[in-house]
Amino acid sequence: MAGKDVVTAKWLGNMAFEGEVGNHRIIIDAGKNGGGEDRGTRPKALMLLALAGCTGIDVVSILAKMRVEVENLDIRVEGDLTEEFPKHYHSMHVIYEFTGKGLPPDKLQKAVGLSEDKYCGVSAVYKKVIKMTSEIRIIES
Repeated sequence: MAGKDVVTAKWLGNMAFEGEVGNHRIIIDAGKNGGGEDRGTRPKALMLLALAGCTGIDVVSILAKMRVEVENLDIRVEGDLTEEFPKHYHSMHVIYEFTGKGLPPDKLQKAVGLSEDKYCGVSAVYKKVIKMTSEIRIIES
């Protein structure tokens, strides 16, 4: 067996839950227009963050092995929701914004491609049901 992750969510009252992932805690709540108190993030938004974190870890690891020094990497994930219930993401767009001096676009593309097509388990699952696109932006420092 490859392993198993377990998370818990403890109800805090009203619409809020405290999630526990390993030794880390996060508050999840509905917005005020949804009956919550806006004490934490919305659950669906965590799907976007999971993708950003998964691919980001892959990309920086791959670039380090390629000996590409990046000063900064910002990842933005935009998710488009359906109009009908249950509302879910029908498309996601990932923007990788690299900052550095003389960054090699071919190596950045290779690192992103390897993450998206081979290593990121979050991306692999999402691709089965969500239209996924991405782009790379380079900021010369």
